[in-house]
Amino acid sequence: MKKIILFDTTLRDGEQAPGYSMQTEEKTEIATALEKLGIDIIEGGFAASSEGDLNAIKKICDAVKDSEIASLARASESDIDAAEKALKNAVSSRIHIFLATSEIHMKYKLKMSESEVLDRIEKSVKYACGKCANVQFSAEDAFRSDRKFLKKALETAIKAGATTVNIADTVGYATPEEVKSLISYLNGMNNREKVKLGIHCHNDLGMATANSISAIEAGADHIEGTINGIGERSGNAALEEIIMALKIRADILKAETKADTKLIYKTCKLVSNITGSRLPLNKPIVGSNAFKHESGIHQHGVLAAPITYEIFSPEDIGMKRSEIILGKHSGKHAFQSQLEEMGYTVTPEEINSYFEKFKALADKKKFVSGKDIEAIIHNNTADLKLNKYSLKSFVIQSHSQGAYANVILLKNEDFINEYASGLGGVDASFTAINKIIGKNLKLLSYSLNAVTEGEDALGEALVKLSDGENTVNGRGVSTDILEASILAYIDGVNKLGL
Repeated sequence: MKKIILFDTTLRDGEQAPGYSMQTEEKTEIATALEKLGIDIIEGGFAASSEGDLNAIKKICDAVKDSEIASLARASESDIDAAEKALKNAVSSRIHIFLATSEIHMKYKLKMSESEVLDRIEKSVKYACGKCANVQFSAEDAFRSDRKFLKKALETAIKAGATTVNIADTVGYATPEEVKSLISYLNGMNNREKVKLGIHCHNDLGMATANSISAIEAGADHIEGTINGIGERSGNAALEEIIMALKIRADILKAETKADTKLIYKTCKLVSNITGSRLPLNKPIVGSNAFKHESGIHQHGVLAAPITYEIFSPEDIGMKRSEIILGKHSGKHAFQSQLEEMGYTVTPEEINSYFEKFKALADKKKFVSGKDIEAIIHNNTADLKLNKYSLKSFVIQSHSQGAYANVILLKNEDFINEYASGLGGVDASFTAINKIIGKNLKLLSYSLNAVTEGEDALGEALVKLSDGENTVNGRGVSTDILEASILAYIDGVNKLGL
């Protein structure tokens, strides 16, 4: 069966989506999760874009040993030099060069002729090959490019030493039949057998996953995408969808990946929590409705045999069909066993921290579910790091004209107390925190969701904060939505390093 190479660009293209910026520690955490999932190539960032991106790629190279690490680069020596610097300590590395090949981009963006583009491709790929063993060239806006010129551009990259050539549906313009046709055409390139041929699909028309599958059917070796399909505009092809499509329809696709499907749910939840983007209920593969059945006919069928309406099981992607229930009398051993059963590998230090949070929650709730435990883990990873601020206590008084909040934070080893008024309890609390940190942060977005069901459900608060230079996501969970909101704001403050 043909082996498909998976190239993940969650940390580069995914982060380019407005409001999806990540801290270096968060990128490293996602990168190690992608490595465990079985992703072949992880694009750590765009080294030349900022010092922060360059340093993040360095950190990822230090942490990841089983996946190849890539850095994006424009077709220029300075970009390639930055990529080389960022990838210096990688066990396996790749410089990923891109340049547009469509008439639209060449005329309006690059202001270059076809011959100038070909010359730039040749020189940049040759230069990169002197820096790195694996060099990938991607043709930007390939599906609005002249076919003959696109083929010539890719052949130029191959002749210059590229080991992978890739066509990017940069604006999500293609249809599955067009993808099949173009991949089949490019299979006739000179020296095609010497390189991997890949595709990068955007989802502007909702066809990114279908287009990626069509590319595989036509002979592509290398598929790019992101976890949860995040990315610029409408996002990218969702890798979890591609992985499961290949697993479930291996009978006709005759291709496979090395991905461990049992880690899909855990990885998707991690990216969702870090980016502050809640998974839609009807999200394919990992949405919370993926294994729920309301229709009586469907329920009857599933009860008789799940395969009647489920083409794969929750266990296939690392979810548990039976709900985990623990209570305040559950001990640390039982708690740790449940974590291991849920697929989490934790250190003794982490167990102590998570168990403390679990016991505090169990005192408030009659039963603690598996989703509650997931919330504890994903929300409290940051607690294990050295944060400047933490919540000591708060008091909020609300009335028809507004609210007053008294918030006490622990800063290093000192308690700081501030009062503030606002339109409501959340507004007053956030204003009090701004007084404590001495900054008037801008709240770009704020949302509340229930993690679990029932009147004692955990509330999850997500905020997006900006200090004028950087934008971060903050997350907090609690049975009290006001406390969850305050915790989310403090999480954002700590990420900003204030």
